[in-house]
Amino acid sequence: MSDLYEIKVKAITGKESALEDYKGKVLLIVNTASKCGFTPQFKGLEDLYEKYKGQGLEILGFPCNQFLKQDPGSDSEISEFCSLNYGVTFPMHSKIDVNGDNTHSLYQFLKTEAKGLLGSEKIKWNFTKFLVDKEGNVIKRYAPNLEPKEISSDIENYLSK
Repeated sequence: MSDLYEIKVKAITGKESALEDYKGKVLLIVNTASKCGFTPQFKGLEDLYEKYKGQGLEILGFPCNQFLKQDPGSDSEISEFCSLNYGVTFPMHSKIDVNGDNTHSLYQFLKTEAKGLLGSEKIKWNFTKFLVDKEGNVIKRYAPNLEPKEISSDIENYLSK
């Protein structure tokens, strides 16, 4: 897949759509988990979303159960957890794999475009973040432990372009 906008994703509600719907937006794409030490980052992600969504930012959350089985719930359980505990309003999607034989095509694309430490493509943990510009170019990969607020200046930079 050579174009981000050709990739299909499924919302946590079950509705399938193409990332083409986000053309012209700056995207922050995150693999999430409900039972992880980094789970409180949902609040920081929601804060970013509230601050910048009116300027063209979309945050896309993709639950993943591949790291110590830290997101074992169903899509509806995950959705309820995110909403009740962190007030998440940004788009959440159906649970996917980000590594291995069943890696979702979105993560195949992201990992190829923005490699991790020492050129590794593998996602190391929950809450790895990818910043995508308005043209669908993957700009940067952020480590799981980086707090969302620390990405603000990069987001502002790409929103203003």
